[in-house]
Amino acid sequence: MEFEILLASHLSQPEFSPRQNAVLDSALRLLVDGGEKALTTAGVARAANCSKESLYKWFGDRDGILSAMIGFQASKVRTFDEGSERLTNESLRAHLVVFARDLLDVLAGDVSLALNRLAIGQASRDGSKLGQMLQEHGRRQIGKRAGALLDAGRRVRLLQFDDGEEAYGTLYGLVVSDLHLRMLLGEDMSRAKQSFSLRAERAVDAFLLLCGSKKDTVKP
Repeated sequence: MEFEILLASHLSQPEFSPRQNAVLDSALRLLVDGGEKALTTAGVARAANCSKESLYKWFGDRDGILSAMIGFQASKVRTFDEGSERLTNESLRAHLVVFARDLLDVLAGDVSLALNRLAIGQASRDGSKLGQMLQEHGRRQIGKRAGALLDAGRRVRLLQFDDGEEAYGTLYGLVVSDLHLRMLLGEDMSRAKQSFSLRAERAVDAFLLLCGSKKDTVKP
């Protein structure tokens, strides 16, 4: 079964229009190609062929653009619509595998690496907000959506855990391990990227062995 057919794709934040998403794409390309210095409101306006007034109206200042870019990236990690189906052991595993694969793809992308490296470089500066924005609009938003899936699995007794944050931390650790750190340090990940699907499945199976209800931990 193709896991992707089980859920809707959330590749853009619903509060942004297609035109605004296109502007964010232009901003992301600027950051990857030119680094922090290229990411100015004037530069984004030129690259996206829009006015600076429109940028300020949609996103506010440069920090607002960065915040929107981070949220745009985080939205590419898919979860599921809780009201659309009743979870089964098979569908829970499928949703978790898609989540894990999306997470790896986003973390390994040039944009994520550029944003994280920029945040690390600014970490010692007074008044730097990028690290906080990455936490608030990136990792925590992804964690909230994943947490909703885990809680849904617990409510129908497919998962058992006492602390949702701890359960998500376990899942995240199994999926990512030290991979993101190695990517940030510049290690060649071309071979690892080819096995992301297998890595995602193995991580989810290990998570289900740890947190799955005993009668429902058998791999479908």
